[in-house]
Amino acid sequence: MDADIDAVRVAMTDDGPVPVIVLAPNDEEGVLPIFIGFEEAVSIARGMEAEDIGRPMTHDLTLDLVEELGGRVTRVVVSALEDNTYIADLHVDTPRGEAVVDARPSDSLALAARTNAPVEVEDDVFESGRRDRDEFDQLQDIKEVVDLEP
Repeated sequence: MDADIDAVRVAMTDDGPVPVIVLAPNDEEGVLPIFIGFEEAVSIARGMEAEDIGRPMTHDLTLDLVEELGGRVTRVVVSALEDNTYIADLHVDTPRGEAVVDARPSDSLALAARTNAPVEVEDDVFESGRRDRDEFDQLQDIKEVVDLEP
């Protein structure tokens, strides 16, 4: 199913603040939260804002390399949930044809945020992790917690 990056938020847990990316599938009730690291959360938020901070950060560099080698990120698929860990496939058109690269969802979504590549979630993965949107609408946005200035 097609999805959008709805928000990058921060959940307060017993272990402290934890960033969460909220995927909102089109035409579905609920959201798919994926808990990620702070660096990845900040990178996704910067990508969503199309913020250029000068020198490339890791995801900017990765995208530059893909493009310099003639590739193009075409889509991201959150394809599986294994042992409470989400798995993603990064689809890239290359001069040799399509390549599918195993990647963490956070890294894949950081690239999707920079390229406007479509995001998909496998139906069974969404059903396994579906949560009520209200649980995440009340959380702070990452921009309220972390200074995103370069």
